[in-house]
Amino acid sequence: MTPAVLAGVDGSPESTVAAHWAAGEALRRGAPLRLLHAWPWLTDGRASFADPEDLPVAAQRMLASVAEEVGNRHPGLTVQTDVVLDAAVDGLVAATEASEDAGLLVLGSRGLGGFKGLLVGSVSMAVAGRAAVPVVVVRQPGPETGAGSTTESATGAVPEVVVGVDAGAPSDTVLDFAFREAELRGARLRAVHGWNLPAAFAVVGFLPSGTETAQLQAVEEKALAAALAGHRARYPHIEVVEQARLGAARTLVEDTEGAALLVVGRRRRPHDLAPRLGRTAHAVLHHARPPIAVVPHS
Repeated sequence: MTPAVLAGVDGSPESTVAAHWAAGEALRRGAPLRLLHAWPWLTDGRASFADPEDLPVAAQRMLASVAEEVGNRHPGLTVQTDVVLDAAVDGLVAATEASEDAGLLVLGSRGLGGFKGLLVGSVSMAVAGRAAVPVVVVRQPGPETGAGSTTESATGAVPEVVVGVDAGAPSDTVLDFAFREAELRGARLRAVHGWNLPAAFAVVGFLPSGTETAQLQAVEEKALAAALAGHRARYPHIEVVEQARLGAARTLVEDTEGAALLVVGRRRRPHDLAPRLGRTAHAVLHHARPPIAVVPHS
């Protein structure tokens, strides 16, 4: 069975937008959709909810309403609902770890407690840094994000999936995910490698000459081509555009607003003291406009 697409729902407009995006993804994958709502039961003064009939009525009603709306808009999709008895971050992370059939978790950029104007809320950031499966953060279309931020291709142009590539240490897991998403959408894949000047230039205090910059650019382009060679051979039918640019996170924020999906990696940490998200993933989540997939990898 194709792994399910999970979507966190809390009744906010952002989470409803994310649920519809997740439904489209589930249909593309031929997978069921599971709508999850985290209920922090300890704050409710209840010791347990052993009987399903004891689950909070408000949570059940909200989930049923969203499930009905999603089902009406996406006929033929199998939609399941589940109340997770835990706080939002811990509950959603645990759901990705406990479910053997979970392939993807989709979240809205902000929940009910988010500040207006905040692009990504604390729950989405924390879950993206801890979940066992790829997490997609979807922004609600509007004046803050641009009307086309959650659409595939409103203009009829060829859709595009953008993936950030560390050409020096490419992740097969991240590239597999990005190529598969491009294949599912019939999209072009744009592989972006952001590179920085060697530290020596910063220490010496002068900029490289045009010739030196061109030489460095050629080296980075060659490294990017080598990083993608194996996947290009496995997916010869996918159009791939390679782009090596000076600057790391900035290259994934600029000129990606119309992308169907932006994919970045997140290294799994051996202990809880290390940062959950790298600098690039953190910056992209805060500043990039399209739906953003954060893919954990070793």
